[in-house]
Amino acid sequence: MKIVEQGIVCPGQSGGSQAVATFPSVAVLPNGHLLAAYRVGASKDSAGSVTELRLSTNHGRAWGDPWSPFSSTFAGVRGSLQVVYLTPLGSELLACALWVDREAYPNQPLFNAETEGCLPMKILVANSADQGRTFSPWREVAVTEDVGPPSLTNPILRLPSGRLAISIETNKPYYDRTLWRQRVVYCYSSDGGQSWTPPRTVCEDPTAAVFHWDQRAAVAPDGLLATFSWTYDKPDNRYLPIRRHLSRDEGLTWATDELDFADQPSHPAVLPDGRAVLAWVDRYGSQSIRARQAARLDQPFDPQTELTLYTAPVPPTQTGGTGEMLADMGLWSFGLPYAEALPAGEVIVVYYAGTTDCMDVRYALLAL
Repeated sequence: MKIVEQGIVCPGQSGGSQAVATFPSVAVLPNGHLLAAYRVGASKDSAGSVTELRLSTNHGRAWGDPWSPFSSTFAGVRGSLQVVYLTPLGSELLACALWVDREAYPNQPLFNAETEGCLPMKILVANSADQGRTFSPWREVAVTEDVGPPSLTNPILRLPSGRLAISIETNKPYYDRTLWRQRVVYCYSSDGGQSWTPPRTVCEDPTAAVFHWDQRAAVAPDGLLATFSWTYDKPDNRYLPIRRHLSRDEGLTWATDELDFADQPSHPAVLPDGRAVLAWVDRYGSQSIRARQAARLDQPFDPQTELTLYTAPVPPTQTGGTGEMLADMGLWSFGLPYAEALPAGEVIVVYYAGTTDCMDVRYALLAL
């Protein structure tokens, strides 16, 4: 595996409302063009941030001008879109978003460092019939009260049965001081995303000691569902090796193992022949974004294929506890890689990088 090209999808513009671009993802449209989505604002937690889309007609080597088709107001409440993921469904495009209520606790940060709670959030979906130029109004994916403010960390999954699945992580309300029992739940749809089942737990530690954050998931050509967790030991305040969870029954049962590297995994890219590429953030080791290749999603990611996509010029510092760490996410100046397989057999990885005051969305094209 080698890097064939690197560049910028969206440049940050210091000192204004377009200074910090983060939360990138990319989808392959039916005609082979690429559509990138990302969030841009004055800071990483800016209530005034917007989600932009950009199109590439040459497999990611150049990107057109941005447009912003999404409203950040839902049910008459002013909010912000933390992340938007895109899933092609035949001739349509299904957007799934994490929406943050900015009116419930005005001028408060996303995470409460004292309680480990977060602002009220919702999962929203919308459809596009014109490849992302316009979208239908948002509609909510309802979750039960025990989920708390729901987090979204992956695009909607297309399962072998034809059903869709949304992967959602649980959180605590903003001023809730009870024990945080983090888990991952799935909601399923059998009608193309118009309605969704109640949440079903697919991943949790019953002791509430180990958190499975930022689960990134993909479905292999043979139907294997694989997810990768940013695994955190809360009592010891340390990251564990990335955990891989494998299911052959669309999330009813799982087998779990550990990879031989730690920190935040990317959305995995899966090629038609089953080969897979996983990128990850090595934030407290080499301070870099790296990637490896595997023969299949359930096989080892070969260290001999490892590439360094980005190295931070200034090493970040780890904070004291879980609440402080979550509240300090705005200080992290690189991360959130997202890998996707391209029609020509290459893989693109998009991520954000820069300084705490100015961050770009960047890309790397990989040849396998």
